[in-house]
Amino acid sequence: MVNHKKPKIVFFGTPEFAVASLERLLNDGYNVAAVVTMPDKVAGRGHKLLQSDVKKCALAHSLPVLQPANLKDTTFIEQLRAIEADLFIVIAFRMLPEAVWAMPPLGTFNLHASLLPRYRGAAPINRAIMNGDTETGITTFFLRHEIDTGDIIQQCRVDIQPEDNAGTIHDRLMELGADMVAETVKAISEGTVTTSPQPEGEFIPAPKIFKEDCHIDWTRDAYDIHNQIRGLSPYPAAWTEMRNTEGELLPVKVFESRPLKYNGLRPGEVRIEGKNLIVGCNDNSALEILSLQPAGKRRMEAAAFLLGYHPEAFV
Repeated sequence: MVNHKKPKIVFFGTPEFAVASLERLLNDGYNVAAVVTMPDKVAGRGHKLLQSDVKKCALAHSLPVLQPANLKDTTFIEQLRAIEADLFIVIAFRMLPEAVWAMPPLGTFNLHASLLPRYRGAAPINRAIMNGDTETGITTFFLRHEIDTGDIIQQCRVDIQPEDNAGTIHDRLMELGADMVAETVKAISEGTVTTSPQPEGEFIPAPKIFKEDCHIDWTRDAYDIHNQIRGLSPYPAAWTEMRNTEGELLPVKVFESRPLKYNGLRPGEVRIEGKNLIVGCNDNSALEILSLQPAGKRRMEAAAFLLGYHPEAFV
């Protein structure tokens, strides 16, 4: 019987999405020799240092943590080399220089939250839902220089249901991703891993989400705006500005909506029907806003919002 030695691993990651995979590797008894994550961030009025979710997990398991500001820094490179790891795993982290990803003898693989080559980039979950896709998935692949272009190891498809948003798909892919990472490491350590090149041709980019991506343009079709809201909910959230009957403007985040076929409303014009908040869109369509958050207030249902606010239009 062949005795397959479990590889020594360095794990690269920052947000919650990566934590489930790190926990799974540790629960399966893999030797995670070190964790690499982003430097702590200063945030809030108290200028407190905030640790990444991956760092919190690593410290809870007494794992060594490296937090380089510059991934090409020679001191960091030497620290990595001294670990003598067999395998690097990257999940929701920065782009690695070749001096890093080419270092381990078993290679470096990434878990990516899309069906590559679709949605290469930093925000694949958001972009898939914002574009109205009905399917997404996860991929493990070996790194090479061009971002998200390496040979595919495994893929798993996931349906995007009409009621899904970025939060529900994130959580589903996070758990499925942990299983896939464990399966990929097992195949690599047993020498049974197989890969296939990504199909040539066009791919869909998934660039980082910026504030302008979150602003609602009410001249678009209601279904397009609905998908934008779903794809950004619960974070960072789509936003608009409410103009009240006094002409004042108030920023508002929108979390849930329902597209409607609706005549007679101009884009952004508001109609209140009982406890229902309806906003006009393009092409004889409208959007019913179901939950939202005025600036400085908590998230609330539309009926509660209408008790305290008197919107005339959204701009």
